[in-house]
Amino acid sequence: MELTLLGTGAPEGLPRPGCPCASCATAVGDQARAATALFVDGVLLLDLTPGAALAAARAHRTLSGVRQVLLSHPHDGPAVEVPAGLPSPGRVPDGRELALLGGHRVRAVAVDSPGTGYAVTGPGGEQLLYLPPGAGPAGPAGPPEGRPPYDMALLDVLGRPDALARLRAAGAVTATTDVIGVHVDHGVPPGPELRRRLASAGARTVPDGTTLLVGEYHAVPDLPRRTLVLGGARSGKSVEAERRLEAFPDVLYVATGGTRDGDRDWADRVALHRERRPASWRTAETCDLEPLLAGAGPPLLIDCLSLWLTDAMDTAGAWDDERWAGGGPERALRDRTEALAQAFRATRRTVVAVSNEVGSGVVPATASGRRFRDALGRLNAAVAVECEQVLLTVAGQAVPLRG
Repeated sequence: MELTLLGTGAPEGLPRPGCPCASCATAVGDQARAATALFVDGVLLLDLTPGAALAAARAHRTLSGVRQVLLSHPHDGPAVEVPAGLPSPGRVPDGRELALLGGHRVRAVAVDSPGTGYAVTGPGGEQLLYLPPGAGPAGPAGPPEGRPPYDMALLDVLGRPDALARLRAAGAVTATTDVIGVHVDHGVPPGPELRRRLASAGARTVPDGTTLLVGEYHAVPDLPRRTLVLGGARSGKSVEAERRLEAFPDVLYVATGGTRDGDRDWADRVALHRERRPASWRTAETCDLEPLLAGAGPPLLIDCLSLWLTDAMDTAGAWDDERWAGGGPERALRDRTEALAQAFRATRRTVVAVSNEVGSGVVPATASGRRFRDALGRLNAAVAVECEQVLLTVAGQAVPLRG
C-alpha cells in the first residue's frame, strides 16, 4: 500500500498565517507544512485540504483516480473547494467499514474529540491507522480481534502522546510499527528539535509530498535504554525527562524526595510534578534504587539523583565535619555511589534519570555544601558513563552530550 502525505501540518498549516512566533518564523522550505492529508494508492483521499490538487502535482501524483474522499475532523472557516472530478467528501459512522474497488477496506474508528479516525487495510493486508488532530482512540485502542498490530500509525504524537501510549498498551502499536507524527503545529521548533522530540517517542516525521510504503520495514527510532537528564534549577530537566516517556504506558515514577511535613513550598513542587504526569503512571517514593534497577518491569523515571544523594549523605553522616574528618562517611558515600552506578550498568529496564548540575554555580559557603557539590559531580559522572544518552537542559532547551 502506497501512501503519499500531501500535507503533514496542523489544520492551519505551519507556519500559521500571520503568526509572529519563532517556530513559524523558522518554518521555511521543507520545514513548512500544509494541513495533513493522506493519499492512499491513488484511490483514497483522507482529509480534503486547500490546494490538494496542487499538492498532489508537486508530489508527482494526480487525484484523477480518487474513488473516495473522507474527512476526519470538522473544518473551520470557508468550505474547502472540491477539485473537479472528485467525489463529494464525507464521514463514515464510527465502527462502519467501507469496501473500495481494488480491495481496500476502510473502518471508521471512534475518537475522543470531534472527528473520526480511519483504519485502512490494503489489498495485501497491510494496515495503517490515521487519527485526526488532537485525537486519541475513544474505545478499545487495538485492531479488531485476530488482526495484527498496525504497520503504520499517523497521529498527533506531540499533541497527544497519551494516545500513542494507549495504542501501545493495547498492542495496536508495537516496536515494528512505523509511527509518523502529523498535524505538526508551532508548539515545537521545526528541524532538529522536532525530530528529536518525535524520536524520543519512537516516532518520526517526513516532509510534505513524501511517499511511503505501508508495511515496508523502517528503522523505528528507539528510546535509549538509559538516559541521564542534567540541569540546573528550573532548567526544564524534569519536564524533558517526563516528555521522553509520556508516549509509553505503565511508567513507574520513582520519587526520591519523599514528603516534608510543614514545608508548603516542597508540597507545591510535588503537586506540580504529580499534575504533569499521565494518569496511567504509578509512583514509588523510595531511595532504594538498586532493587528497582535490578528487577524487571515497565520503564523507570527517577527524579532525582541529587535527592538520592542527600539521603545517602544523611545515612552516612556525611554532613558532620568531625565525622567526615574520620574518613568513614566518605568511604560509605563512595561505596554507595559505585553500587548505584553498577546497578545502572546491569539494568535491563528502560530508565530515565534526572539530576542537578550544580558545579557551575556559586561555590557553597559551608564545607558540607562543598562536599555535596563534589559528591554530586562524581555521582553524575559515574551514572553518565553507564547511560547511552546524556542531556543537559538549559533554559528549557535540551542539549545532547552523548547519544
